[in-house]
Amino acid sequence: MIKKAAKLKFDEIGYWSELKLEIIKKYAAAYSTILSAQANPRLKHLYIDAFAGAGVHLSKATGEFVPGSPLNALQIRPSLFEYHIIDLDSSKAQNLRDLIGQRPDVQIYEGDCNQILLEKVFPHTRYEQYRRALCLLDPYGLHLTWEVIKTAGRLKTIDMFLNFPVADMNRNILWRNPEGVRKEDLQRMTAFWGDESWRDAAYSSHEDLFGFSIEEKEDNEKIAAGFCGRLKKAAGFEYVPKPLPMRNSKGAVVYYLIFASQKPVASRIVQEIFADYQQYGSK
Repeated sequence: MIKKAAKLKFDEIGYWSELKLEIIKKYAAAYSTILSAQANPRLKHLYIDAFAGAGVHLSKATGEFVPGSPLNALQIRPSLFEYHIIDLDSSKAQNLRDLIGQRPDVQIYEGDCNQILLEKVFPHTRYEQYRRALCLLDPYGLHLTWEVIKTAGRLKTIDMFLNFPVADMNRNILWRNPEGVRKEDLQRMTAFWGDESWRDAAYSSHEDLFGFSIEEKEDNEKIAAGFCGRLKKAAGFEYVPKPLPMRNSKGAVVYYLIFASQKPVASRIVQEIFADYQQYGSK
């Protein structure tokens, strides 16, 4: 039974977010099955959820409660070794504690995931510890730092799902006239991307009929592809399959769901799952 905590407002999610939850649940089941069968050496696999929310959401389509990614992960069999669940909102973190209860294999943190991941969670996922992790980084906007993403790649132990938030980028940063963008938003974009090479990925220049240079914004797919290239070249992920555009009912891309891993079998499984959802929301 779901109880509404005092002052807690549950997130309302569109059907594209419900599809995302299905996708991650499918991969998590395959991931845990493969890692649990690993015998020599025996590996301990973790689940990490950096923007966990309250544990449940409200479906915009039905008005019903929908289990969130942490509760889905806890239902996966064979179960994972540990669960590290983070949210900035203290009321949501408390609701997670109320839903999950006292479990020695579950750690719930409240605070900035950028700090918590680097200081408290990622140190438990080192290669030499025979640890591996499935990490979900699902912010609503540009609330991640590149340091977190880069560290996840260079640890060589993490399979990562990442929400690439093009809606926030387009609304606040990637304007046709970028000179009008607020300094704070430019800084958010650079912190997420890791450097200012996002400008090269997001804009191209050409001359008009009078010889003046005109800067034009690239389409969302090219920008997402540019970031995927950074995941491979700068963060050290070996496999980054083509991301899945998550569209609303009007066909507009809300964000891209990116996956990155060190293992070819992981990439193959995700590509097969993504293929089943490729046409959802398209016109």
